[in-house]
Amino acid sequence: MADPKHIDQITERVERLLLRHEELQRTNSLLVEQVQALQAERDSLKSRLLAARARIDALLDRLPPGVAELAAKDPRKERS
Repeated sequence: MADPKHIDQITERVERLLLRHEELQRTNSLLVEQVQALQAERDSLKSRLLAARARIDALLDRLPPGVAELAAKDPRKERS
């Protein structure tokens, strides 16, 4: 038969592993929630960006032709 001391050590190790498993499950659940929140925030920001671009495009369309072309240029390219 197995040594009782050895069985106690195995039992203790299994209990510690079960506790660690529960901790990791809780941590994983929290991380999943964070990922979902960040994905929702990203989607919201993308939507706001698209709306802002649409508003800018609408404003550019209202400018006279010569001014619209100047406004559409990327000023960073001219500085280089």
